[in-house]
Amino acid sequence: MFDLMEIIFPVMFILIIAMIIFTFAKGIQTWHDNNNSPRLTVPAKIVAKRQNTTHHNHPNAGDVSGAHGYHTTINTTYYVTFQVENGDKMEMSVPGSEYGMFAEGDEGEL
Repeated sequence: MFDLMEIIFPVMFILIIAMIIFTFAKGIQTWHDNNNSPRLTVPAKIVAKRQNTTHHNHPNAGDVSGAHGYHTTINTTYYVTFQVENGDKMEMSVPGSEYGMFAEGDEGEL
């Protein structure tokens, strides 16, 4: 049994390291391919806007019973849906500082 562990442990360790290296290399390849792809500019129109707000309650002092109260964090994510000439729609996340400057019906280039 002890001899079996001496074989399995190094093999598993090497497999995990290989998977990490493969994932890292694949990410670099995707990044490289994206940077070398042509940039297209297409006319687009804003057809919708939405926001997603999430609320999270966190117990104070690490007390999961809530005896010390809770504090709340709120996150808002803003989205704008664009429609291009061929009718395809794309929803993109935008910063809150830019979200207010968009209005449905606005036209421009993406």
